[in-house]
Amino acid sequence: MNKRITIAIDGPAGAGKSTIGKIIAQKINADYIDTGAMYRALTLKLIENNIDLNDTYSLLKELNNTSIDFRNGHIYLDKKIVDKQIRENIVSQNVSDVAKIKEVREELVKIQQNIASQKSVVMDGRDIGTVVLPNADFKFFVIASIHERAKRRFEDLVKAGEKNLTIEEVEDQISRRDKIDSTREKSPLTKSDDAYEIDTTNKSINESVDEILKIIEGR
Repeated sequence: MNKRITIAIDGPAGAGKSTIGKIIAQKINADYIDTGAMYRALTLKLIENNIDLNDTYSLLKELNNTSIDFRNGHIYLDKKIVDKQIRENIVSQNVSDVAKIKEVREELVKIQQNIASQKSVVMDGRDIGTVVLPNADFKFFVIASIHERAKRRFEDLVKAGEKNLTIEEVEDQISRRDKIDSTREKSPLTKSDDAYEIDTTNKSINESVDEILKIIEGR
């Protein structure tokens, strides 16, 4: 695609947004921006520095001294690649508590909008179509059943070496994240009126990608 294009992908944890977003970005020659990874990177830093996640003042002070960037498919936290660390379960359990803080969202949204103003992007998260890129060329809301999402997340954690966890615990964690994400005061997870809904529960990644590409390409 020759002209600059913006694609917003929203949806709950484990629905397949990131995997789908990366493939779509490659297919249309755009940069993939995982906004959830930005919140995860900040959460990782707060945990590593023993910052109380309920202490908003200290948390925001830390954010002001933090740099988060995407380059060549990697996320950088203070100039270090943290692709693996941000996927650890301790981060997953705490990221929604950080992401619900109004001032944190406002700061990161500014960064996300600045990135999208400069190049073609496929951006995924919880509030892309509603808040970050309300004028995106295409908006998609990716969903899947909670059991399917827990199963996928559990398999990823086992592959990453996580041992002391059951699928029921993962389902509980995802359910808690859904509740926090959907009920937070600032930018809750909601489907934009003009978004296409993509249910990945019984679909392969390739089937979901093809469904989205057909819409983008007007097939």
